Amino acid sequence: MTEFSQIHPALSFAGRLRRGERAIGGWLGLAEPLTAGLVAGGPLDAVVLDVQHGLLDAASIVGCIAEVTRAGKPALVRVAVGDFALAARALDVGAVGVIAPMIDSAADARAFVAQVKYPPVARRSWGAGTAMSLFGVETPADYLRGANDATLALAMIETREAVEAIDEILAVDGLDGVFIGPNDLSIALSGGARIDVLDAEVDAALDRVIAAARGRGKIAGIFGGAAAYARAFRAKGFDLVTVGYDSMYVAAGVAAMRAEMGEAPVESGPVRAY
Repeated sequence: MTEFSQIHPALSFAGRLRRGERAIGGWLGLAEPLTAGLVAGGPLDAVVLDVQHGLLDAASIVGCIAEVTRAGKPALVRVAVGDFALAARALDVGAVGVIAPMIDSAADARAFVAQVKYPPVARRSWGAGTAMSLFGVETPADYLRGANDATLALAMIETREAVEAIDEILAVDGLDGVFIGPNDLSIALSGGARIDVLDAEVDAALDRVIAAARGRGKIAGIFGGAAAYARAFRAKGFDLVTVGYDSMYVAAGVAAMRAEMGEAPVESGPVRAY
């Protein structure tokens, strides 16, 4: 029998992170499957689809996940705050990871995990036919046997309360790790005074979260945004760092082609951020 993680490259992603491999992810907010496929076809290890602040919803993630999966890459979905039902549906249609924002306590983490892991860990409801078809999993029994290990439940740490409770959050059975939202964390730690992801207090919080994740043998990821920030976070030792986002990729590509033509840079409008 084929090892579950070897059925499709995306199904090995969680295991690779747990074994200490590091990954660079893309970030998409546009509800456009072709864009998702193009980004997944590039030199990235995974693609995150942003429902919380992007233009995606329960319907549009289906096509985007399919295109990412066909490109041989794992798709992760950041759901809206508290939308654990969509987290489970995202896994049903082929996501290999779900990122839940604003997890502030162990109770929040348990409520999240309850919907995305099968028994005996939790109580995810069965309905994975689309995922099975995408990955080429032959029987429901095969998927049920391998899904808990092959899918990631990542809790976003974005507040002072979450940082203070990080040990309790990471102790929740079935939670695979955490994913930092550095912009919101900066806002929270400064009492709404600023957004500065390299602020000293943010930096100390990141160190605390990474150490706690290492101590529990769990994954630590972070939204990187601009390449300079992503590089700094990668140097800190995060397992999964995203870089840029779809509108930034387009703007950077146009600027690079203009430069290759020998044309001088020009001022451009703001790039849409999520």
